[in-house]
Amino acid sequence: MSPFDYIDAHSDDLIELLQRSVRIPTVNPPGDHYDEITNLLAAELTSAGLKTRRFPVPRALLKQTLPADQHGYPRYNVLGKLAVRGAKKTVHFNAHYDVVPVSGDWKHGSPFSGAVDAGWIYGRGTADMKGSHAALLLALRALKATGTAPKMNVEVSFTADEETDSELGAGWLVKHAPIRPDYAIVMEGGEGNGICCGHNGVVWLNVTVHGKAAHGSRPDQGINALEKMSALVRSLDAYKRVLTKRTFTSPDGVVKTPTINVGGMFASGPGGKINTVPALASFSIDRRVLPVESVAAVERELRAFLRDAAKAIPQCRITVEKVSHNHPSFTSPDDPFFTAMAECVTQVRKQKGVFRTSYGFNDMHFFSHHLKIPTLGYGPGGDNCHAVDERASVRELVASAKIYARLLTTFAG
Repeated sequence: MSPFDYIDAHSDDLIELLQRSVRIPTVNPPGDHYDEITNLLAAELTSAGLKTRRFPVPRALLKQTLPADQHGYPRYNVLGKLAVRGAKKTVHFNAHYDVVPVSGDWKHGSPFSGAVDAGWIYGRGTADMKGSHAALLLALRALKATGTAPKMNVEVSFTADEETDSELGAGWLVKHAPIRPDYAIVMEGGEGNGICCGHNGVVWLNVTVHGKAAHGSRPDQGINALEKMSALVRSLDAYKRVLTKRTFTSPDGVVKTPTINVGGMFASGPGGKINTVPALASFSIDRRVLPVESVAAVERELRAFLRDAAKAIPQCRITVEKVSHNHPSFTSPDDPFFTAMAECVTQVRKQKGVFRTSYGFNDMHFFSHHLKIPTLGYGPGGDNCHAVDERASVRELVASAKIYARLLTTFAG
């Protein structure tokens, strides 16, 4: 029996594994049931023949990184390794196991049902991204069951907190875990015949405008922070015009420019009242960073623009706080690793694999930017990520398992 035959014959095992995973509600925040899910994933990797360890994030680092109300929720990362005799290169597969919170009325009742309906598996995390876990684990089972050795050494990590900032997940992994990959696959970002070879980065800032409180009947005696903030936000139109002149052309021919989104979060200060001149007003800035830009340069430029714009507005005093950033990622699809993946996608799907870059970001940058290795994104994906009735296609899950198995058995690095 070939690995492909095994995968076809055991698609029900894939469904059962994904159902077990989805029924563990690993909602982040706050970080529920991480102990349970990582024990399950570690056991599955061990069963597939990998030497597996589960790493608890040190409590001191957890307390330093997380808000106080999450200090009682430990973080874990799972790492499995398979050494292959004669292999000279190592490929690393990564996926996160946390999911976003749920809301709304779901078709099958519980958002964590794992119900199967007309070829789809429903539940939070099916598409983002527990389906990838199941597809890879079935591929590894297939290799073991058929006695088929991979061409490369294999590392697999299942990591925490991607739905917040990954600092204690993939970020912790690349800094502290005993990994030595030559290539990496983050199992999301590309799906179908599309292979993700990069993504935008981001710089998140929060801008606070400082005014002076006064009685609403005497606004002349105060400095209205909301009015100053409004003028500052309007001034960012000029910055947007600057950004339209910068471009990056994705391998699929799509021309992209940097973007800026203002006010995803905005607020007044304490003591706000309808008859009070607001003394504080704040707003967020989400600046997307192209693969040809750097987060450091973008942050410097944006801070300088805000500083100069505030100076041009009478009595406008601001402070700018860095919320977080993520680096962009890009690897040329000319790399042999990418050529091999495209061939696997083409052979399994009977449709030519194409390379794309993502407008958003994922954990690819931890491997491409920090470890400096060729990194791609590919997985089964699904519908309604972060929304009601999230679901994954059984057919896509099986296809991804075959693509992973084919890559492992045809590419030696």
